[in-house]
Amino acid sequence: MERVTYFVDVLLPLPLPALFTYRVPNEFEHTLQFGMRVVVPFGRSKLYSGLIVDVHTKVPKRIQVKYILELIDEQPIISPKQFQLWQWIAEYYMCHLGEVMAAALPSALKLASETKIMLNPAFNGDVSTLTENELKLAETLSYRTLMTVDEISKAIGIAKIIPLIKSLIDKEIIITDEEIKNPYKPKIETYIALSPDIANNEKSFFSLIDTLASSKRTEKQSDLLLSFLLLQKKSGANLQNFSIKRSDFLKQAEVSVARLETMLEKGIFVKKEVVVSRLTEFKALENPSSIVLSPPQQEAKQEIEQQFMTKEVVLLHGITGSGKTEIYIKFIQQAIEEGKQVLYLLPEIALTTQIVNRLRKYFGDKIGVYHSRFNEYERVEIWNRVLNQNKEGKLSQDKYQVILGARSALLLPYQNLGLIIVDEEHDGSYKQIDPAPRYHARDAAIVLAKIHQAKTLLGTATPSLETYYNTKSGKYGIVELFQRYAEGQLPEIWTVDIREALKQKKMRGNFTQFLIENIQEALSKKEQIILFQNRRGYSLHLFCHSCQHIPSCEYCDVTLTYHKKLNLLKCHYCGYAIDVPKSCPICKSHHLEMKGFGTEKLEEELQALFPSATVARMDLDTTRSKRSHQQLITDFENRKIDILVGTQMVTKGFDFSHVSVVGVLNADQLISYPDFRSFERAFQILAQVSGRAGRKNSEGKVIIQSYQPKHPALQYVIKNDYEAMYQQQIAERKQFHYPPIYRLIKITLKDKDDEKLDKAAAALAPILKEAFPSHILGPEYPIVSKIQNFYLKDFWLKLPRNSNLAFQKQKLQNIISQFQTQSSFKSIRVVINVDS
Repeated sequence: MERVTYFVDVLLPLPLPALFTYRVPNEFEHTLQFGMRVVVPFGRSKLYSGLIVDVHTKVPKRIQVKYILELIDEQPIISPKQFQLWQWIAEYYMCHLGEVMAAALPSALKLASETKIMLNPAFNGDVSTLTENELKLAETLSYRTLMTVDEISKAIGIAKIIPLIKSLIDKEIIITDEEIKNPYKPKIETYIALSPDIANNEKSFFSLIDTLASSKRTEKQSDLLLSFLLLQKKSGANLQNFSIKRSDFLKQAEVSVARLETMLEKGIFVKKEVVVSRLTEFKALENPSSIVLSPPQQEAKQEIEQQFMTKEVVLLHGITGSGKTEIYIKFIQQAIEEGKQVLYLLPEIALTTQIVNRLRKYFGDKIGVYHSRFNEYERVEIWNRVLNQNKEGKLSQDKYQVILGARSALLLPYQNLGLIIVDEEHDGSYKQIDPAPRYHARDAAIVLAKIHQAKTLLGTATPSLETYYNTKSGKYGIVELFQRYAEGQLPEIWTVDIREALKQKKMRGNFTQFLIENIQEALSKKEQIILFQNRRGYSLHLFCHSCQHIPSCEYCDVTLTYHKKLNLLKCHYCGYAIDVPKSCPICKSHHLEMKGFGTEKLEEELQALFPSATVARMDLDTTRSKRSHQQLITDFENRKIDILVGTQMVTKGFDFSHVSVVGVLNADQLISYPDFRSFERAFQILAQVSGRAGRKNSEGKVIIQSYQPKHPALQYVIKNDYEAMYQQQIAERKQFHYPPIYRLIKITLKDKDDEKLDKAAAALAPILKEAFPSHILGPEYPIVSKIQNFYLKDFWLKLPRNSNLAFQKQKLQNIISQFQTQSSFKSIRVVINVDS
């Protein structure tokens, strides 16, 4: 009987268009499954861990097929439904499947080879031709069999080690070896228990205590045994099963390490190495059934249930403070009772802190949180807990039933989703910009729900035009909730003309007198204030009055922002920074001035205006560490902060009971931004930030400072008239062929040589215009035309909604692929952004 040869198609986390086929060694033939990781050789010397996509017996056309080297997993680490979503993302957003894999898997699950260096076994020991540094390296390797490049560099004290290694490889004195490095290690804790011989014989245990107590030399050991006994009784466990973490035992028994080690050596105590979770466990404090919905909330919930009978997606359009979260909790409870998983998406990591505390109150350790602020080991643990939720929905301690997180939580290996909630669905943070895959989490969530035959509930006070358009066309259901919870009132909104305030000399720094008076009044009532300015840093740029020079980034086409705390001028695109010059670098003039203002400057001005108030700032600079968001929000909730000033982070979904004044320092930055979505986004941000005021115990007031107080976007916010804003904007989008009436694909060309970029764009333009007549705009330089040393040029492809999108995207892909084969344009990078 002829032996069957097996092959596997492997997906690698690389931006390459194909799967790669490898031969299966005999020992792995009956153990390989879809979704397991294997170690495979790739290229001349690299090793990668890839995912098995298919096991088959089809002989590849290539004569030489490499073998897989190692099987990493005993069970698959991804689910088939998860892989379906990956395929959809790759196809729809025109990227490679390997890029989706790289984005989805935590880094600790992506293994790549690490170069190891060793002496060549054929080396005869002749060192006469070696330089001093080469000899030093060879001697170092003679003491250690294998060393990494970093280890060698540190050992011989040479930073630029690669040329030295290359020289010794050329002289055939050393060779390299590629070794897979697995960064994930489970967390191990040491526990202390009684020796089984003693624990299983109570009489022997107490006899030992008496024996030790009878001698002055060992009486302290007797005390330690008694302490162990007391801790065991307190725990409720029996003596045979009781163990305690070593660090806790040392602390609670108030004993030295040496004494414990002595008893371990005697065999009285034994050590146990236990794998423990890095994740904190929580207990539910209340039953979700205890939530009593108001009549409007109950009516909205029933309407959603009714709409779910015929629609897969329903929008809950509820004003700020209307109690949407309580409705979400009721639907989560239903899904859990049905044994289903729930995905609760939020646009910002900052938002997860407040929401997760509310959800854990009702669902305890059924809730898992997943976002990029967790370290890689924690993310692997969460990944495994989601994966281990079986199809029957039976739960154990190591499984999560509800996952709450930002965009990346969408890519976890769900087995049995019943509901996806996309809160603040309008938020632009749901769209991934760089790197690929450039997916929109809201739209991908709807596809994921469809794969699982689950329902999607979108929620917001200010729907995106795309979502609202889909409700108008009947594609999605819609339920409206336009009454605040507990009969709360919407805040009173005022606009203040900055131009008039300047004329009348009613400005102090960047604050109008009207805003200052309202802040003072709120502080006198022990109420809190939120102030919004969509620029971080101290000043927007440094300006020379003599020659009009403004310092700009060496690598990006942007001016440098002044950060006072660091005393640096910084680029917010690439991180480039310089010291603040004492004189103009061009004309040497000392007549320099800081122009514009950011959150850092506002924080300083507020501390001067209100010295007795506690002022804090929430922006990217103050929330870089893992728990900084949480600390700021907790302090504000506990009223340790009187005034919170911040960027867009402060506008999104927070529920603070004692905020009575919200101030917008300069609305014109939002409404004047040159983008077809700026009007919509300005309305959304201003309406959202306004919604932070007067939510529970206080009447709210919103003060918007602007040079254009009569601007239509501001008037729609004042009237809380979303429908009028939608009708005005949809007419404009229809006229100028923008989403949601048309689909938009942005094609960006990038190169470090601006002349080559211009030639490439000029060569591509006629090809695109011939393939898509009257649907192409460009090429044009964007507002920021250079980022991280790459010059940029954009094309925009506008496609009618009724066009065959898959066909048009394939046509575009063929054109780009053909264009990139031209030798003169091989260095040009092409970035495709679908639904930009």
